[in-house]
Amino acid sequence: MRDYDEVTAFLGEWGPFQRLIFFLLSASIIPNGFNGLSSVFLTATPEHRCRVPDTANLSLAWRNHSLPLRLQDGREVPHSCRRYRLATIVNFSALGLEPGRDVDLEQLEQESCLDGWEFSQDVYLSTIVTEWNLVCEDDWKAPFTISLFFVGVLMGSFISGQLSDRFGRKNVLFVTMGMQTGFSFLQIFSKNFEMFAVLFFLVGMGQISNYVAAFVLGTEILGKDWRMLLLALTVPGVLCVVLWWFIPESPRWLISQGRFKEAEVIIHRAARINGIVAPSTIFDSSELQDLSSKKQQSHSILDLLRTRNIRIVTIMSIILWMTISVGYFGLSLDTPNLHGDVYLNCFLSAVVEAPAYVLAWLLLRHLPRRYSMATALFLGGSVLLFVQLVPPELNYLAIVLVMVGKFGVTAAFAMVYVYTAELYPTVVRNMGVGVSSTASRLGSILSPYFIYLGAYDRFLPYILMGSLTILTAILTLFLPESFGTPLPDTIDQMLRVKGIKYRQTPSHTRMLKDGEESPTVLKSTAF
Repeated sequence: MRDYDEVTAFLGEWGPFQRLIFFLLSASIIPNGFNGLSSVFLTATPEHRCRVPDTANLSLAWRNHSLPLRLQDGREVPHSCRRYRLATIVNFSALGLEPGRDVDLEQLEQESCLDGWEFSQDVYLSTIVTEWNLVCEDDWKAPFTISLFFVGVLMGSFISGQLSDRFGRKNVLFVTMGMQTGFSFLQIFSKNFEMFAVLFFLVGMGQISNYVAAFVLGTEILGKDWRMLLLALTVPGVLCVVLWWFIPESPRWLISQGRFKEAEVIIHRAARINGIVAPSTIFDSSELQDLSSKKQQSHSILDLLRTRNIRIVTIMSIILWMTISVGYFGLSLDTPNLHGDVYLNCFLSAVVEAPAYVLAWLLLRHLPRRYSMATALFLGGSVLLFVQLVPPELNYLAIVLVMVGKFGVTAAFAMVYVYTAELYPTVVRNMGVGVSSTASRLGSILSPYFIYLGAYDRFLPYILMGSLTILTAILTLFLPESFGTPLPDTIDQMLRVKGIKYRQTPSHTRMLKDGEESPTVLKSTAF
């Protein structure tokens, strides 16, 4: 009985067909990046202050002193959520009293911004914050919107795999592409915050489902105004519709559904593109029967807790993924709060990821996993702790440190996928990576509120993210070293967590559920 890889070995591993599919799938997920970080601009909060109506009968002096002052970054600025009681200062103005000279401003009664706010348009003409006044008592709604998007991503992560298994990789890929593009387009016509937030949740579901479907399919084959900004980000998704006629369904999935003839058509097409003569009959009748009846051993998510070793690996992986996600998305979403041009800062935040991925690739090829991960996390965490020490006049140095921190966290994020997959055995590898990825989604949901803490202390988000990142770097050193070792197939073959004592059991052979003998546990040669 030959498996799929043996049957299709004549196609080669990286011919013109595989390269074409790789390019098309990569193009299909380009809009995902737009949607993922569009909230940096959509939910930005410009400088604002309470509106004092032009119709209010105030002298110029009282109009200039209508707002109480507060300390921000060591300097006094007008309060953004309070004003002096308008009726009181109108009365003082009518009496000819001067603020500060005849009236002690600190003793005046204050009130909320009953007439709304005035927003600066130096950077943004409008955002959802200015559209629906998401400031002061409602300032929690902007980060909540971002969290809802990532909740959608979390929900999409749960259902996308099941949908693609049931309805096919290609069908789910294009349905979720349409879902992402369609709901993103509908956001342009949002009438209120609630409508925008619900649609953003659905966009998040489509975004990750599209990515997962494209990833699985690929693996198996091989502006200033927020409404105009959304429109610009939606157009590329519409253009991806033409890819339907070029991206095939996964032959592996078709075979699993008993649709062998369709699978053979795609394989013959791949052979033709690669310039290879395919056998006239790819699957003979006996293999068709065997392939359709072949069953895998059943494992559940509870197997991730079955032994002490795999429990510890799972817990450590969850902490690792969650912390990295908080750092990555926290730093990405915080770019508008950095000194200087917000668009340039966002550009730099994206550009710094390219060398981080290259470094991650080199480290994965040549150096041990634990030390590579720990070094990247130590680098990212330590520079974030130094940000608070930068003098106010050296703001650009603070930006450099934040970008170096983003560099380290991004490199760690790129490596953690490979490292986690190597730690888990084949029988539960997908579940292990899936649970870890879910922890990452929880981290992304929390990340907007790390940035929200910056309203109370500008450096608090960096202190928290830096501290958590360094602690996680230390934790990483206790994970097993998987570099240069064979991938484990069973739970018994997993590498051992460092520093944990295990009970010595008599040498014996235990029979597995499928009737095969358990092989010897692999030992780590590092540390």
